[in-house]
Amino acid sequence: MKFKTLIATGALATITSSAFAATEISWWHSMTGALGERVNALADDFNKTQSDYKVVPVYKGTYDESMAAAIAAYRAGNAPDILQVFEVGTATMIYAKGAVKPVYEVMHQAGEKFDQNAYVPAVAGYYSTNKGMMSFPFNSSTTIMFYNKDMFAKAGLDPEKPPVTWQEFVGMAAKIKASGASCAYTTTWQSWVHLESFSTWHNVELASKNNGFGGLDARLKLNSPLHVRHIENLANWAKQGYFTYAGRKDEANAKFNAGECAIITGSSSAYADIRKNAKFKFGVATLPYYNDVQGAPQNTVIGGASLWVMNGKKADEYKGVAKFFTYLSKPEVAAKWHQDTGYLPVTKAAYELTKQAGFYDRNPGTDVAVKQMIVKTTEKSRGLRLGNYAQVRTVFDEELENVWTGKKTPKDALDSAVKRGDELLVRFEKANKGNQ
Repeated sequence: MKFKTLIATGALATITSSAFAATEISWWHSMTGALGERVNALADDFNKTQSDYKVVPVYKGTYDESMAAAIAAYRAGNAPDILQVFEVGTATMIYAKGAVKPVYEVMHQAGEKFDQNAYVPAVAGYYSTNKGMMSFPFNSSTTIMFYNKDMFAKAGLDPEKPPVTWQEFVGMAAKIKASGASCAYTTTWQSWVHLESFSTWHNVELASKNNGFGGLDARLKLNSPLHVRHIENLANWAKQGYFTYAGRKDEANAKFNAGECAIITGSSSAYADIRKNAKFKFGVATLPYYNDVQGAPQNTVIGGASLWVMNGKKADEYKGVAKFFTYLSKPEVAAKWHQDTGYLPVTKAAYELTKQAGFYDRNPGTDVAVKQMIVKTTEKSRGLRLGNYAQVRTVFDEELENVWTGKKTPKDALDSAVKRGDELLVRFEKANKGNQ
């Protein structure tokens, strides 16, 4: 009898524990270091607010690696619930027929309050179709300018007045070089800054069909007179010693942080790293623009990543995902993420809360990126929706390097970038034509 009682008691305990076990929500991400710690903290904080769901973050390598792992896992039937995907993978995810469940569907079916207008337009628009938001904007950055105030002062320039336009930049760069600086200006992510963001900032298309939002048959337009003019200027500035090329990605950050370069353009998310490592006074400013271009400045383009919901999951898992996205959208949660990481606030309410708390006053320059983005976007400035874009961007980098090394003229290099890039776009169009 005792034995039977033990068995019955054990069975009852098993049934009871399984009945009250939290539904696990797997979240594959690519955040390392301090950002990885913040991701874990977000999940922990959400899990503490309720007992029905448990978000489990798992680092799966770089963006490329995690995306490849998720594709393989989806084919094997064990994809994660949530996948973090970098912005250049957006078109690939949208056209991955059957692999993803749109966020607007997830939220609606779960009965969660979801107003897309609450999100920063330039961010939400990037990840949306005419039906609604496809993925959840999570860690979004944009292109801005940082400058060394000490080097400005040494060059006889006003440390509080960085160049607003590229026309102003030339005279300042000449003075900085004349003061003995080995590097007046450098940039990270040259294709993102000087082709992609350059285009949206000047309200001109990088590609036809509103940068791909209008269809898979979009083709590149970055060999326009304006694009050629800008790359010609950069090439001339390189010859004059005003522009120093340091690499395709974020290699230039080390040169700026070490006090070698007076000006750098790149990601707004570099703010925390600069503040931590720079041994000089620095300022934050908007990306320069050409003031003779009608419609400029408009808004810069986003970088970073968003959260995609994978298909084929149970209704309870989707409910947990929706609850988590609602949590991430809370003004106080989104504001803290923005303040801790340097990424943009994903909602307008998070921005207002951060401003009211005096964060921008205490940390001058941290609102520059936000002000560039909290504007109404145009069809030309909304963002990019181009297939095979990681490979297309590599083509841009190769052709720009041909300009810096003198192997090609800016016009020839951009013409080649269009030709080679279009071949990749055509390949993507043919492979996904049936998925539109």
